[in-house]
Amino acid sequence: MAVRTRWTFLLALTIGLPAAARTDPIELRSPDGRLTVRVRVGGEGPPAFDVAFRGVPIAEGSLGLDLAGSGPLARGLRIVGERRRVVDETYAIPVGKASSARDRHNAVILSLVESAAPARRLDVEFRAFDDGVAFRYRIPEGGPIGDFVIVDELTRIAFPGAPTAHALPLDSFTTPYEKYYEAVPASAVGPDRLIGLPLLLERPGTAWIAVTEADLTDYAGLYLAGDASAPGTFRARLSPLPGRRDGAKVVGKAPHESPWRILMVADDPGRLLESNLIFHLSDPPAIADTSWIRPGKTTFPWWNGYAPGGAGPRPGVDTATMKAYIDFCAEQGIPYHSLDGLDVAWYGGPIQPDGPTDVTRSAPSIDMPELLRYAREKGVRLRLWLHWRALRPQIDEAFATYERWGVEGVMVDFMDRDDQEMVRFYHEMAEKAARRHLTLTLHGAYKPTGMERTWPNVLNYEAALNQEYNKWSADGSRGTPPSHNLDVAFIRMIAGPLDYHHGGMRNVLPEDFKFRNEAPLVQGTRGHQLAMYVVYLDPLPMTADTPAAYRGQPGLDFLRDVPTSWDETRVLHAEFGRCLVVARRKGDAWYLGGMTAVEGREPALDLGFLKGPHEADLWLDEPTGGPTALSRRRERVASGTPLKVRIPRDGGFVARLSPRPG
Repeated sequence: MAVRTRWTFLLALTIGLPAAARTDPIELRSPDGRLTVRVRVGGEGPPAFDVAFRGVPIAEGSLGLDLAGSGPLARGLRIVGERRRVVDETYAIPVGKASSARDRHNAVILSLVESAAPARRLDVEFRAFDDGVAFRYRIPEGGPIGDFVIVDELTRIAFPGAPTAHALPLDSFTTPYEKYYEAVPASAVGPDRLIGLPLLLERPGTAWIAVTEADLTDYAGLYLAGDASAPGTFRARLSPLPGRRDGAKVVGKAPHESPWRILMVADDPGRLLESNLIFHLSDPPAIADTSWIRPGKTTFPWWNGYAPGGAGPRPGVDTATMKAYIDFCAEQGIPYHSLDGLDVAWYGGPIQPDGPTDVTRSAPSIDMPELLRYAREKGVRLRLWLHWRALRPQIDEAFATYERWGVEGVMVDFMDRDDQEMVRFYHEMAEKAARRHLTLTLHGAYKPTGMERTWPNVLNYEAALNQEYNKWSADGSRGTPPSHNLDVAFIRMIAGPLDYHHGGMRNVLPEDFKFRNEAPLVQGTRGHQLAMYVVYLDPLPMTADTPAAYRGQPGLDFLRDVPTSWDETRVLHAEFGRCLVVARRKGDAWYLGGMTAVEGREPALDLGFLKGPHEADLWLDEPTGGPTALSRRRERVASGTPLKVRIPRDGGFVARLSPRPG
């Protein structure tokens, strides 16, 4: 469980305030005073709020819910209660970007009631952190609302100052978030554009703002769209329940809370990547003992198409091939090997189930008892890929079977939804996997919303256009060029951990790229690909290429040894779309990863966080040798002297900084 090392709590309560008593704005400030929220309630309009950063307005919005049968719950509201809290607590994180986090915020909870009958009630809570603002709705018990159906959320947010929106336009609510990001004026996002979260807004000279959500548990996923009547304003759109003709988005019974709607705010995009705000707004761990959760690297043969890697029989979804991968894992110290499939899954059914499929039995080509015995002998554990439709009817039996087998965890794929029913299934999977000591990876997934704090066995999510898009050419596809990899790092990574088909060793520059399903190419240099193991937060990163593609290759030593869960994270250089350098600490060693796109960079990295002298081992791109070439450099570094690195365009570097003895 999370360990609270410091907690202070202050509560002030006022009830039964007359409507005229609070016509002035209710103000809430962040602990450092840089962020201010003002909430206004009263009159015939909906509750409204505005946010200022260092005294400059950066957002303004309005609130409300639309309930089937009784209509919008937004206008004619008055305050009948106000509660305030001051929180300062530090808690442990079993797996993630840091081993602990400090939750420091001020909060106000407003109890609202309609002035007219039937006097429906709504609570709204705001929290102000040093790095953002969050709010949520709560339908309280004891009022006229019992069972309810939400058909719309009336949240609207406008961003003054003509910011640029770095947005993920999606085709529909049935989506795995596998699209390219676009940079457009916020005012150009129309009502017909469905924008996936996180949304990143850039207002030069003022702030960077990320919009996302946290604590999505029994609710519909949130998207944004433009407002036709007010360019630059975004309105909430909720993922609809499938098969409903009444427009239902959320079905529930009071008391019931929405997820948190979050505005993360910083003067540099790197600070957004350091933030633990989504964790602060998520429930503490539901698992008392997390010692069995062991992050580490895993193979994933599907990505390379089971490409031939040398002499011998053609690789396939069979016992001999899986043993060869297990041998590679044992040789390189990779703890996990994943069973997946090609046209047919490891369990014998088609990748896309078209009928009953038994996921507790392996295909005839795999001798599962022998494979499990062999893996144990080699000190390697198996992981299993599953289509969610194949898993769902057998989830209890399957997870019990996998626990008996000694399987480490599962990857569940192709959900492509975040309606209320699917959100519930995510939490069902997480809870039932935890009971059976299984970790969970989610592909074909919606963006992280902090579930991995509540269920630390949820190690990572996809929710991005991944490096599998280097395998095939679709309409408008350009694979995953370095510019896209950086977009993913700056935007998608705000939400949480990312599974990104790491480790391709067939590096080419974008102008030389060709789609290839078997043994695919990856765009960008070897340093660019290695840097993903540090830049991206991924507790279960893949070594997705063939064993033959790794052996004898420069950079394999770093890939093999780099940790996968961290004690501390710092962003050292953040130049959106051009260069990102991240430093992560494990124990007393720091690991650095840097990536560029479009243009080369020569950052001088501030190492002020170091304590005492260190030895730096660097793996650097060697452009004269081609995109797979690396050079090595070792030097002494200390906190008072910047570390200078040269990163070519579409390139990268990695480094390990270890304390010098004495």
